[in-house]
Amino acid sequence: MEDEVGESKDELTSIGSTSSPSLREATWTWGRVAAASFGGPAGQIAVMFRLLVEERGWVSERRFLHALNYTMLLPGPEAQQLAVYLGWLLHRTKGGFIAGWMFVLPGFVSILALSVLYVTYRELTVVTGLLFGLKAAVLVIVLAAVISLGRQVFENRAMVALAVAAFLGMYVFNIPFPIIIVAAGIIGYLGYRWAPDVFTVMTGHDSDTADAVISDVPESVSRPSRRQALRTLTIWLIVWFLPLLALVLVLGRDHVFVQEGLFFSLVSVVSFGGAYAALAYVAQEAVLTYEWLLPDEMLDGLGFAGTTPGPLIQVVQFVGFMGAYRNPGSLDPLVAGVIGSLVVTWVTFVPSFLWIFVGAPYIEYLRGRTSLTAALSAITAAVVGVIVNLGLWFAVNTLFESVYVFEGYGVRVLLPVVTSLNVAALGITLLAGVLLLRFNQSILRTIGAGIVTGVVYQVLLV
Repeated sequence: MEDEVGESKDELTSIGSTSSPSLREATWTWGRVAAASFGGPAGQIAVMFRLLVEERGWVSERRFLHALNYTMLLPGPEAQQLAVYLGWLLHRTKGGFIAGWMFVLPGFVSILALSVLYVTYRELTVVTGLLFGLKAAVLVIVLAAVISLGRQVFENRAMVALAVAAFLGMYVFNIPFPIIIVAAGIIGYLGYRWAPDVFTVMTGHDSDTADAVISDVPESVSRPSRRQALRTLTIWLIVWFLPLLALVLVLGRDHVFVQEGLFFSLVSVVSFGGAYAALAYVAQEAVLTYEWLLPDEMLDGLGFAGTTPGPLIQVVQFVGFMGAYRNPGSLDPLVAGVIGSLVVTWVTFVPSFLWIFVGAPYIEYLRGRTSLTAALSAITAAVVGVIVNLGLWFAVNTLFESVYVFEGYGVRVLLPVVTSLNVAALGITLLAGVLLLRFNQSILRTIGAGIVTGVVYQVLLV
C-alpha cells in the first residue's frame, strides 16, 4: 500500500536528526493515545503532545504545532488528522494509516454499542435520567470550547469582529456554514498582506527540541512530485467513493445509506474548525431537513461522543445509525443502523487520509510561510462564532421545553418560550459549569456528575 499511495524518496529528505522508533513501538503508542483520547480535540491533542513530544521525544514542539496548524485549516476532525500527520512523519503512509484508524476504532465500537442500547432501552427511567443529565453537562463542554479557542485568537478587535460576524451570519441570517469558513480564510489570507500582526495570532512557542526524531532543525526539502500527488489523490478518491457508487448501483440514489453517504461526504469537505463547528451544520440538516433524529437525540449523541474515546465528530456515526434505524427499508432496523454507522464512519474519516497524504509533503515544503497561519487565525476566530451558534442552539433545546422560530425582516431565529424553562436542567448545567470552569475538574468527572444528578432527579423527584 505504501508503494501505491506513499511518497517518493525525493519528496522529503532528512526528516529528523535521529532514527525513528520502530513501527511496532509507534503502533503501541498510538494505541495508548486512542485509549486516552477522551474529552474532545483539546484533550486528545494534549494527550498526543504529552506522549509524542514530552515523553517519547519523537516530535519537537514546533513541528507538532506546525502539523496542528495545517490540520486546523482542514475540514474534518483535526485531532485524528494530526495523528495521521504525525504517523506519516514517523513512518510515512503505513504509519499514518495505522495512527489514523487506531485513533477512530475505540470510539466507533463504543458509539455503536451505545447506539444499540439507546434505541433498545432508553425508555427506562434510569436511562432517561442519564440522558437528561448528560445533555445539560454537554452545554458546559461547548462553553469551555468557546473559552479555549477564544483565548487563542481574541488578541485584537479584528478577531473578535470575525467571531461576532460568523455567529450573526449563521444564527440570525442563516448563511451556510461553508461560506462563512471560506470567507474567513480569504479575509485572513488577504488581511495578512495588509496587517500581518493583526491576522497572525496563532503562533508556536520559541522553545524547541533539536534532538527529537522529527525536529525543527533546518532541512533540505525538495519540491513534492505533482505526479505522485495526483496518483495519491486518485487512489484515495477511489477508496472514498467506490463504496458509495456500489450502494447507488444496488440500492438507488434515494436509499438512506446513499443519502447518508453523500451528505456526510459533503460534511467531511466543508466541516472546517473541528467537531463543534461541524455539528452546527450537521444538526441543522439531520434534524430539520432529513429528519433522521430529534434535537434532544442530537444532544444525546454528542453526550455519547464526549464520554467515549475518539474524536467528537464520531457523533455523526450516531446520526447515521438513527437515520438508518428509522428508515430501514426491508432490513431489520438494528442491522440497518449498524450499516448506517459503517457508511457514515467511512465517508467521515477516509477523507482525512486524503488531505494528509496529498497535502503533508507540500506543507513540509512550505514550512515557515506565515500566510497560512494568518488564514488559520481568521478561520479559528470565525469558528468561535460558529461554536457559540451551536451552544445557543443546544441551550435553547435543552433548557426550555418549548421553542419557536421567529421569521421576518430577512432573519430566521430560534427562540425559547421563556415560561417553559426547565429548572432541573438549568441546575445541572450550573453544577457542571462550576465543576469544569471553577474547580477545573476533568470533562469525564463533570459529565459523570451531570449523569448522576440527572438519574437521581428522574428516579426520586419526577
